[in-house]
Amino acid sequence: MWLDRLSGHSTSSPSPPPVQKRSSRGPGRSSHLAPVTAIRPPYGPRTSSLGIGSRPSNSTTSLNSPGLPYGSSLRQQIVPPTDIADPLDVLKNILGKELDNVVNGQVDGDDATTSQKPAHLVEDVDFGGLSLHTFAENASQEENGNPQHFITQTFEEYETKKDKFDDLHRSILACDDVLKSVQTSLTSFQQDLGAVSAEIETLQSRSAAMNTRLQNRKVVEKLLGPAVEDVSIPPAVITTIAEGPVDAVWIKALEELDKRSRTLHAKLEDSDHCKAALDVKPLLDDLTSKAVERIRDFFVSQIKAIRSPNINVQIIQQQSFLRYKDLYSFLASHHPVLAEEIGQAYINTVRWYYLSNFSRYKQSLERIPIFIVNKNDAIGADPSNHRASTNKTSQPSHDPLAIGRRLDVLKRSNQSALPSHLAEDNKLTHYLETPFLYYNLALIDNAAAEYSFLAQFFSPAVSFQTISRHFSAIFSPTFALGHSFTKSLVEESDDCLGILICVRLNQHFAFELQRRKIPVADGYINGTNMLLWPRFQLAMDMHAESVKRATSTISTRGAASALGLSSSSESAAKQSTAPHMLTQRFGQFLQGILMLSRDAGDDEPVGHSLSRLRSEVEAFLTKVGKGFGSAGERKRERFMVNNYSLILTIVGDTGGKLASEVRDHFEGLKESVGRT
Repeated sequence: MWLDRLSGHSTSSPSPPPVQKRSSRGPGRSSHLAPVTAIRPPYGPRTSSLGIGSRPSNSTTSLNSPGLPYGSSLRQQIVPPTDIADPLDVLKNILGKELDNVVNGQVDGDDATTSQKPAHLVEDVDFGGLSLHTFAENASQEENGNPQHFITQTFEEYETKKDKFDDLHRSILACDDVLKSVQTSLTSFQQDLGAVSAEIETLQSRSAAMNTRLQNRKVVEKLLGPAVEDVSIPPAVITTIAEGPVDAVWIKALEELDKRSRTLHAKLEDSDHCKAALDVKPLLDDLTSKAVERIRDFFVSQIKAIRSPNINVQIIQQQSFLRYKDLYSFLASHHPVLAEEIGQAYINTVRWYYLSNFSRYKQSLERIPIFIVNKNDAIGADPSNHRASTNKTSQPSHDPLAIGRRLDVLKRSNQSALPSHLAEDNKLTHYLETPFLYYNLALIDNAAAEYSFLAQFFSPAVSFQTISRHFSAIFSPTFALGHSFTKSLVEESDDCLGILICVRLNQHFAFELQRRKIPVADGYINGTNMLLWPRFQLAMDMHAESVKRATSTISTRGAASALGLSSSSESAAKQSTAPHMLTQRFGQFLQGILMLSRDAGDDEPVGHSLSRLRSEVEAFLTKVGKGFGSAGERKRERFMVNNYSLILTIVGDTGGKLASEVRDHFEGLKESVGRT
């Protein structure tokens, strides 16, 4: 290609074979052939650097260019300067033999040159910063290794693709229009964004100002809030106290009112010039009076409910009084006189309640049949008299001197009182400790519950001394009724075992009251003991007197006829050495007393009374033994040993300190008889 341009004969010499060059970096760039000098001059884009003088066109890349006629020679238009070496010589020095072949081909004429012209011409050659010689060597190596083929675009092909390029041009113009509209939109958006940014800055400044004011208000509220809160009453509190029902919400409102009232009075005591406190005080006093009035009405209605028939006072106490005990504390602090009147009304009502209910219960227990034990059942009494007394009263046969299952009443745990209707319908005959147990169980349970209620409801408004006085005022009539009931049970009875069982039950009640921490019922317990112990001693003395009388009758009727064992006409030789019946009765009675005194203290009168009875029995046995005479000494000894052995056998398994003393005593008597 570039050989043609530098050749002076375009048509006279045949065209040399095409020389393959490296493809350019782009199809639209011009080739760069340096002039004869070693350094290529700078060139502009899409221009050739081969022009030494002026040229009619910038395009030097295509033979079909309209600026030059097809097949024209460069030598006709470009004349090289005289002081520059011939380009052919330079190329010959570079290319050597190849240039000679090309020159020889050109000499033959322009037709040969045209026939040897390359099919594809490279418009733009990139030397890559190499010299022409180095570039030619690299191009020859590439021709040998990887020949390239170029396709020439003809005019007809250009015309056929012109429409495509026109469409592309129109598309580019349409894209330009779209981009212009996008640019317009972006410009408008930028303007709107600037306005929004200005508004945001304004809002930020306003927000900062509002935050500052808020912080200032918080500081002021922190300082003034408590003071304003102390001298103000919420409207919800006023509405609830004046119109709301008395319930948990009402109590909370009352607590809030009490709190504000104390605070307001404290402020008024500190300073009389608090205008806000002076303004609120009349409203607070009116609201307090309204609360006091409603509390009074509430408690009066509950106290009246206690007088309703078949009502359980403990249910009202738990659901109405204790649940709203704060009302009484408020009443006691704001209107002590009215609180005392309410308390007195409750005391009078509950005292009537307990007295009336226990009176009915006492009447029900009095209908329970009781075994009658009198002097005919004494140890030294004639058994025939006991049978006659039993037949006369039409009561079931029983042994009043044997403990039997009567001890079970002390062994039961979690006992409960017998209801009134069951007591009235009970047709079984019981000993006196049964009604005593039921009455006192009910009394102790109600007394403990009432004292616990008083301590919870009235404290801390009143002192514990006042609470004790309230309890005494309530239960004094009921306790007196209990004492009268106990007295009616034991006054005409000589049942020592039953009375001693009542004593042990009373001690159990005392322990239970101590466990429940109810000290106010100690007077009732002590009063009951004062009724039981003297009667027990009298009954024991009755048994001792009966044995003494039996002993005194032996001297007149003879030992054999004592207690109806034999007639006085029988001789002493026919008397039996078996234990006497009185010994059997005494042993059973002694066993019962010892079993009931297992844990008895030394200060009890049981030991003294039992010693007296034991002495009378020993005197009786000694006098009966003398009835054997001097001839029956061995029988007498055997008789005495048999009686003592029987007593030891009966009480042998009984525990306790008193039982051990009794066993040691009879063991000594038995051994003394054996030694004699």
